[in-house]
Amino acid sequence: MAKKNVIKIRLKSYDHKLIDDAAKRIVDSVVKTGAEIVGPVPLPTKKEIFTVLRSPHVNKTSREQFERRTHKRLIEIVNPSRRTIEALMHIDLPSGIDIMLRQ
Repeated sequence: MAKKNVIKIRLKSYDHKLIDDAAKRIVDSVVKTGAEIVGPVPLPTKKEIFTVLRSPHVNKTSREQFERRTHKRLIEIVNPSRRTIEALMHIDLPSGIDIMLRQ
């Protein structure tokens, strides 16, 4: 059994709508080239909570909490062709998305 070539694309963003739109663009462009695709698979969301004292010297019980959520998606492209790789290179994605490629 021959080993399959797989390109893994991992997307990260703070905005879930932005990351879903980017994943849809990637899937649409890859499907047009005829490659097989798995995903987008939603990975666990990282949630960071920060607690800040409103008044550091007087009211110790008065606190404010902020949170930052990092949404992640995984897309796998099985047996990509040259057309698929060229299509991936020419996709215009928003600046709020972090992209990692692995083979």
